[in-house]
Amino acid sequence: MKLLTAIIKPFKLDDVRDALAEIGVQGMTVTEVKGFGRQKGHAELYRGAEYIVDFLPKIKIELAIEDALVEPAIEAIIKAANTGKIGDGKIFILDLEQAVRIRTGETGSDAL
Repeated sequence: MKLLTAIIKPFKLDDVRDALAEIGVQGMTVTEVKGFGRQKGHAELYRGAEYIVDFLPKIKIELAIEDALVEPAIEAIIKAANTGKIGDGKIFILDLEQAVRIRTGETGSDAL
């Protein structure tokens, strides 16, 4: 099992969700986050004063998935979230040691 975390642009969430549903991903956790990478924020004007926006709004998607779905999930996210511009996001994959479904007590892949 793997824990896949993707950071994407907010307006791409529906596209990514639909793409993941098509490959059989059954659930995900979505969080509104702020951050920056190479993009380093941008300058904005507000009431005539310029200020720097260091942290940009992003969406963090977390998926607990079986090993067989990792590559299809990565490809689906890349295809759906890509705009070709800086700040499209990142995907991180971590080993998931254990999962437990609270309601039934199922463990491992059965809990997903």
